[in-house]
Amino acid sequence: MSKKVAVILSGCGVYDGAEIHESVITLLRLDQRGAQVQCFAPNIAQLHVINHLTGEEMPESRNVLVESARIARGNVKDLREARAEDFDALIVPGGFGSAKNLSNFAVEGADCTVQPELLALTEAFAEAGKPVGLICISPALAAKIYGPGVTCTIGTDVDTAAAVTKMGGTHEDCAVTDIVEDRARRLVSTPAYMLAQNISEAASGINKLVDRVLELTHENDA
Repeated sequence: MSKKVAVILSGCGVYDGAEIHESVITLLRLDQRGAQVQCFAPNIAQLHVINHLTGEEMPESRNVLVESARIARGNVKDLREARAEDFDALIVPGGFGSAKNLSNFAVEGADCTVQPELLALTEAFAEAGKPVGLICISPALAAKIYGPGVTCTIGTDVDTAAAVTKMGGTHEDCAVTDIVEDRARRLVSTPAYMLAQNISEAASGINKLVDRVLELTHENDA
């Protein structure tokens, strides 16, 4: 039976939104595995807009939902419409949008808060015991979602790992080609572009994450 997976986007572009390669690899692998996918994004303003050619901040404002529609080819819904009971699993690609738009981790670090609609949705998945996949920088939010003791990875970045620990999480170093699983919480994470030097390296871990998340959705099948 085809599984339904919600994918949460945070804009469009690594420096101020969802990482495009990570998002597309996730969507491609889900499609290859026969999953039904619906993208969601919060209908809010981005923290800021970055010129991806120069890395400089631009004097304009953009909407996270509108920008996410670029990746989803228009098929993206307001995060307020997402319901955990409608899906079998949830995946959040990385990119600075996860740390700037889905949370304020980029500004507040370990003292960060998660965007309220995302927090409510992810907590509902956690409470229902439904599998969740967090990619790249997104696992930095795991302790805010699952509480102290949750195990995750952002790769090997010392400062980010320290922030995860300070928030109460248990960080495991992980190669770009691999995943870390918190079996009790049914949470899967992978470093992707926290470590990846090219798109193939990013894909190696993301594909494993998607495959494992989908495997977990079948554990209770009759």
